[in-house]
Amino acid sequence: MHTFVKSWRINATLVATLFAFLCMAGVGGHVSAADPTQNDLQRLEGRWVRPDGGYILELKSIKKDGSVTAAYYNPRPIRVFRAVIAKKDGAIILFVELRDVNYPGSTYNLQYDLASDRLKGTYFQAVQRQTFDVEFVRAR
Repeated sequence: MHTFVKSWRINATLVATLFAFLCMAGVGGHVSAADPTQNDLQRLEGRWVRPDGGYILELKSIKKDGSVTAAYYNPRPIRVFRAVIAKKDGAIILFVELRDVNYPGSTYNLQYDLASDRLKGTYFQAVQRQTFDVEFVRAR
């Protein structure tokens, strides 16, 4: 039974990740992990700052399969429950879910804008049940 529970937890995590990708794709969208011949996802590695509040999103260890290690600070660390990066119709997209005190499932849905070197998208604030337009700039 112990092995079954471990297997179920792993499968539940895979299903949740797949669900996040499908949600980001929308109807008719095509989402895939990075093309194996490209490393352009790694350009997002580093620290990103939200100018409207100083929130920091740190991305590292981005792999071609879309896995990423993410940290979030406000200014103290906030638990990142899940972060996934993918390519959708040629664009790089990032989904981050926070689960911590005062962050019960708040999410970021961001797209990388190469021209401005910014992450732009929305932030769903779960406590207030409101969605805000946000952007992150690269910390220098």
